[in-house]
Amino acid sequence: MKELKLYVQNIFIALVILFSFKTTTAQDSLSSFETNPLFTNAHVGVAVFDPSTNKYLYNYQGNKFFVPASNLKIFTCYAAMKTLEDSLTGLYYTLDDDSSYLVKFSGDPTFLHPDFTTQPVFDFFSKHHNNLTVIAANWKNKRYGNGWAWNDYSAGYMPELSSIPIYGNTVNFLRDKNKVIVTPQWFKDSLTIYGNTQSGKYSIERNFYNNQFSLVSSSSIFVKKDIPFITSDLLSIDLLQDTLLELINYTNADIVNKVSWQKIKSQPTDTVLKIMMNRSDNFYAEQLLLMIGNEKLQETQQGNIINNLQNTYFKDLPQQPRWEDGSGLSRHNLVTPEDFIWVLNKMRTEFNADRIKAIFPTGNTGTLSGYFKNLRGKIFVKTGSLSNNISLSGFLITNSGKELIFSILVNNHQSSTGAIKKAMENYLTDIIIKL
Repeated sequence: MKELKLYVQNIFIALVILFSFKTTTAQDSLSSFETNPLFTNAHVGVAVFDPSTNKYLYNYQGNKFFVPASNLKIFTCYAAMKTLEDSLTGLYYTLDDDSSYLVKFSGDPTFLHPDFTTQPVFDFFSKHHNNLTVIAANWKNKRYGNGWAWNDYSAGYMPELSSIPIYGNTVNFLRDKNKVIVTPQWFKDSLTIYGNTQSGKYSIERNFYNNQFSLVSSSSIFVKKDIPFITSDLLSIDLLQDTLLELINYTNADIVNKVSWQKIKSQPTDTVLKIMMNRSDNFYAEQLLLMIGNEKLQETQQGNIINNLQNTYFKDLPQQPRWEDGSGLSRHNLVTPEDFIWVLNKMRTEFNADRIKAIFPTGNTGTLSGYFKNLRGKIFVKTGSLSNNISLSGFLITNSGKELIFSILVNNHQSSTGAIKKAMENYLTDIIIKL
């Protein structure tokens, strides 16, 4: 009996030690990010939330504000899932007294975009081009968001915003042996070539003030490049006419009062959201935010749309953010990790898990390419990056089956982007293994 009692005592002590060790190890894993010397001089916020208990497993500066970069697309994604129908509205139309079509564009970013071969709106124009008039949209927005970097005007990730987006509002230049293929071809004569193109060592830039492009010598081999063009409704109509090879009537006169508009649907909403989140597409994010305004307010002024969203869908955020755009390009945006946890948790409770997993990138896909290679299906996140700012927020499933929500925001670091991303990968992988 004495031996049995001693045996039981030893088992009890061993179990206490075992569980104590496990708890300590898990807590060490949760707190390891903030103590990483890589972030000694950076501004860091880390929040890990367990929705099953509605409690934070770890929260370090989760109520502090950070520049979120493209993590802000989580806000846009949630608002789009709440507001937009199963497929985007590509065009509104009605018949006037003469049985002619009056049409107006919706701001749909997929119109003649190379991502999509099926183009229902273009098909509508092909069928009715000689019996319709395009009327100007109620456009009140600026071509750039507040706080965007002006000197990124020729970067493919910052197309202008417009009421009639077309071809992604960019010109694509592609080297084909000794030639440069320009799409849309309408811009072909806008390209000036300086020097010999046979070596393939050149670059293409756009004039800041107009849609004139220059091919100049470079030390690197040119492959391809997307460059935003300066937009206008009239230019979009010209581009449509050039593709359609037919004239289109257009007026900016207010000739329609209260009418019943019919809709032409373009692309599945979730397909567009998936591209937006996986590629971190700024153009899709910004135009979708404007489309949300069209649906909710019949309004295309970005500031008014954001104010409405903050007073409706986002009114119960833990901390009210400074929210300036739909993509996160603006350095004026300020959001807390707790805000992202709140939005992601709302998304989780209001929408099917399979839908969310289909939209968010998982391991080694999209902007996670090269990261979390062994965690495909275990982690679903949105990345974000601006110079000196890296963000990562989303969902993870631990090896024990626990579903967690997390947000990691790092601002003002002076380390390499690769080193920061690797630290995030190690941190989250450790949590998946140990919790």
